[in-house]
Amino acid sequence: MTISAGMPRLLKAAAVGYLLGTFPTADLVARRASGGQIDLRATGSGNPGGANAVKVLGAKAGATVIAGDIVKGAAASAIGAAVAGPVGAHVAGTSSVIGHCYPVWNGFRGGKGVAASVGQCLATFPAYFPIDAGVAVVTAAVPRWKQRAFAATAVSSLCWVLGGVVWWRRRLPNAWGPKPTVSLPVASAISSAIIMRRFIVAAAPAA
Repeated sequence: MTISAGMPRLLKAAAVGYLLGTFPTADLVARRASGGQIDLRATGSGNPGGANAVKVLGAKAGATVIAGDIVKGAAASAIGAAVAGPVGAHVAGTSSVIGHCYPVWNGFRGGKGVAASVGQCLATFPAYFPIDAGVAVVTAAVPRWKQRAFAATAVSSLCWVLGGVVWWRRRLPNAWGPKPTVSLPVASAISSAIIMRRFIVAAAPAA
């Protein structure tokens, strides 16, 4: 399927991915864990994501948020593949990250998209996933870096993109994921750029 011929299906994959990405995992978990008393957007860091949920609601609730967001990215990619083939998987996966970061239902105020991108990587680039996870863990453990989450995300995102280029150019096997094409590094680059922008915006002082 060429991109031009399959454009309607790719648009459908993008729409489905975005809608899945907007699913309010953190809001629902926070409401259940706190009896409706805590809004993660108004508590802690103000980010409706797993890290803030851990700080505000505890490890169990935070892990639930993270797991739910990973499922969103993976499910979006899987559905995208069913709708529009391998390219659709990448389009839907990236769209789920966009939906998570900029959900229309919440005034485009979402999370940072890291967990959703983990799901995207797990579904579309499983051969590289263990390396990506290892890079993130090692980077986050460097004691001299104060902004460990930002550093870990930046380094793992860069490696994710570079890994996509290597797998595509060398035609390496990709476990259960789609055959690596140029769509792999392009999708990972777009998702990474969106995530890094969310980190930078979140760190910027309020006007």
